[in-house]
Parts: sequence; structure tokens; C-alpha cells
Amino acid sequence: MSIIEEPIKKVQMLKNYVNGEWIESEANVFRDVVNPATMKTIGKVPISNSGDLDEAVKAAREAFPEWRRTTPLTRARYFLRLKELLEENFEEVSRVGVMEHGKTIDESRGETRRGIENVECAAGIPSLMMGYNLEDIARGIDEYLIRQPLGVFACIAPFNFPFMVPLWYMPYAVATGNTYVVKPSPWTPFSQHKLFELIDEAGFPPGVINMVHGDVEVANAIIEHPDVKGVSFVGSTPVGRDIIYKGATAHGKRVQAQCGAKNFLVVMPDASVDRTIPSLMTSFYGNTGQRCLSGANLVIVGEDDAFYNRFLKKTVEAAANIRIGYGLDESVQMGPLQAEVRKTRVLGYIEKGVEEGAKLLLDGRSFKIVGNYPDNCFLGPSIFQDVTEDMVIAKEEIFGPVMNVIRTKNLDDAIKLINNSAYGNEAAIFTDSGRAARKFQYEVTCGNIGINIGVAAPMAFFPFSGMKDSFFGDLHGQGRDAVNFFTEQKVVIVRWF
Repeated sequence: MSIIEEPIKKVQMLKNYVNGEWIESEANVFRDVVNPATMKTIGKVPISNSGDLDEAVKAAREAFPEWRRTTPLTRARYFLRLKELLEENFEEVSRVGVMEHGKTIDESRGETRRGIENVECAAGIPSLMMGYNLEDIARGIDEYLIRQPLGVFACIAPFNFPFMVPLWYMPYAVATGNTYVVKPSPWTPFSQHKLFELIDEAGFPPGVINMVHGDVEVANAIIEHPDVKGVSFVGSTPVGRDIIYKGATAHGKRVQAQCGAKNFLVVMPDASVDRTIPSLMTSFYGNTGQRCLSGANLVIVGEDDAFYNRFLKKTVEAAANIRIGYGLDESVQMGPLQAEVRKTRVLGYIEKGVEEGAKLLLDGRSFKIVGNYPDNCFLGPSIFQDVTEDMVIAKEEIFGPVMNVIRTKNLDDAIKLINNSAYGNEAAIFTDSGRAARKFQYEVTCGNIGINIGVAAPMAFFPFSGMKDSFFGDLHGQGRDAVNFFTEQKVVIVRWF
């Protein structure tokens, strides 16, 4: 396969997938899907309406009774078949992700792998769904707990990891006996389209898994629909908190809303410089900074000016040498932002940082692209020095390739800085001190902690955690949390005469 092999050869008209069939949207309104590296239209996605969503929920509701009665082992085998198909189509799925989003091929392969791991994990549902029991809770009386599915669930997916995120939820929901509706992001719908082609090939019964493309109207219809038992969401904090969480819970639904972030990466004076900086590059500039686990604020601890200056100099040099271009070029290390509107947003924050008095050590507005591509969505890495915690750039989620450097006297000040943030998604520390690392993980109020790890992304069998304004709900995506979210616990107390 050549370096710039594009799996999407021509403009495709996407459809919804309802009750085991590809169908046209009732609305018949389409939005262009644009490759942000080439600015070429690769498809048109329907902006469906509430009627389309209602048809999908109806199909899922009608499929639920029979699917619930299907044994967990049989349900698991559908996912084992899906995993086989995903492995066979691994490279195509990954390349589709590059074309719709702009990330590099290595980043997209990583996303595909993490999605497959969730399918694989959910295939263990015969064990994961087990309850527990105790005999003789009183003389001649036994008690046991069983987990049961509830009905129809739905996912409102983000643009930044369009293939992986629905797989944090859907496999666990369906494996436990529920039925499902996915609403992909209209910005990046192709990877879900490809996934549903494979779901169809795997032979899931009609109505068990459905997909409705759309925007705000479909999202609101999910929130309000009386037959939807719960909603999974990934996106910004204002939307997740004020619209999804408040709206869905007001309608009596279960909600897991994974939201925004402002992640702090702390470098101690004893950290290995040469081993730490590559992790920082991946954290701050991987996925062009468009992920909830991206580094945002780099905190360098200590009053040793020599260490501070040496570390910062090497960090700037590494960032300045990142190769920017079309992600299907294997040599490229950072692709474009997903859309022009996202670049405009990041540019606004860079300008704000300059206005606030932060020193722009590396200006991402000046960059060189590998290859001959339009610069509409491209932006280089930026680094601000002398950032203080009261600055807008230090507090708000930028969602782009911008690093803010903050200096603290000691670890206590660094931890206080992190805990003062409204967000609590990830925090990481780079150190050779076990004492410092334990203090950090013990005292920091964040859901995902990295120790000498720049991107603390949990594996499929652990929950993707989050605290404060980074998460709303009780149970997170992935693993046992997902199994608990998608099931109700029924307690049975038995006495036989």
C-alpha cells in the first residue's frame, strides 16, 4: 500500500442504518464532509430529524425482547465475529479516520486498536455480567443478585475520536442484552459508517444496533425520547453538563457525560529530560491537541534556573522540529486541525495569550507543511512561557497544539494549582521519586493519573475516569463501569418449603 493510499475514492452519500438496513434520512438535508488536509469534499452526511431518530428507537425497542433472551454466550460470539472483521479491515478503518479527521496514520491506528480492544473486552460478557449469591442469609433462605438489561441506550459521539468513543459504550450495552442507537458527529461520520458496514456483515439481528446521522435535533430527540433508557456522551463541558446531563436526567435517564479538560503535566527536577520530552510531544501535540487527555499546562517544579532553562530549551527544539502535513504520509508527526472553525478558535487563544502578557516562545502561526497542501486547517505547535494560573489560556480548554509553561517552587504548589482547576480529567507527573509520585496520585483530584506517562489513557478493562467538570454521572465508560451502567441489579431472596 502506497504512503498516500486513500480508501475514500469519490464523494459518498452516507445513509442511516436502521433495523438492519441502510435507509435515506427523512430530512434529506446534507452537510459536506471535508478532508481537512486536502480541503476536498469526501462525502455528504444526512442531517436527520427527530422522525429518523424515532424510527431507530422503535426498531431498537422492538428488537430488545428477543435480544435480551439471547444467551450472553451467543451475544458475545457476535462481537468475536465483529472483532475478526475489524482486524481484517484494520488498515482501511485507520485510513478512513485520517481522511475525515486529519490525525496521523499512527494516531489513527492507535484509535482503531483501542476501539477493537473494547469489542474484545465486551466479548467477555458471560463473566463480566455475573452476579453473586449467598446461601443461608437466614435459616433456609438464600439471596442472590442478577444483572439485567434495561432496553434502548444511545451514544452522542464526538468529532475527535469518532471510531473509538462509541466503542467505549455500545459493545457493553449490546453484550449485556440492550439494544442501541449511535449518533456520530456530523463532522466525522465515515469511521462509524465503516464500522456499521462490518456490524452488518457480522450478522447482528435487525434493530439491535442502529445509527442515525444528525446534529442538534437528533441529539435533543435522544435526550427527550421516552424509550431511551440512558445516554453516553463525549464532548465539551457546557454541552455535557447543561444540555446532556441536566436534560437527560430531567427525563429520568441514566447519563455518563465525559466532558472537557485542562490537563497539567508536572516535571520534577529529578525527571529524566531525554525520556520526558518525547512524552510531552505526544501529549501536547498528538492528535493536534484535540483530545481530552492532551497536555495543556506544563508545570516545571523547583527554583533551579539551570534545569528550568535547559529543559525548556530542549522542549522548544523538539516541538519546532515536529513534521506537519497530511497524516497519510508516514513521515508526518502532526496533521491539521479537524476544521477551519477549530483553527480559528485556537488562533484566538494564541492572540489572547499574547494580550495577557505570556511570552510566546514558539509561534505556531508560522509553520511549514510537508507536501503541497492548503493551509486552511493547519497550525504549528505553540509554546507560551511565564503563564500564570489566572490567565485565560491557563484556565480554558483550547483544544489545539498549545503548551502553557508554568513554574512552581515545589510539588505542593503544583498540586494546589491542579486542584484549583475546574477540570479533573488527567494529571501527570514525571519524576524518579516514588515518594513524589505517591503524594501526587494521592492528593491530586483527577480521574486519570499518569506517572512518567504523558497520555494516561485507560485500557478497555479499566474505566475512562474523570472528576469535577470533566465528568457528569456516576459510572464511566469501558470495563466494569460500563457493564454496571447498562444493567440493573435485581436482588432475589428465596425460601423453598
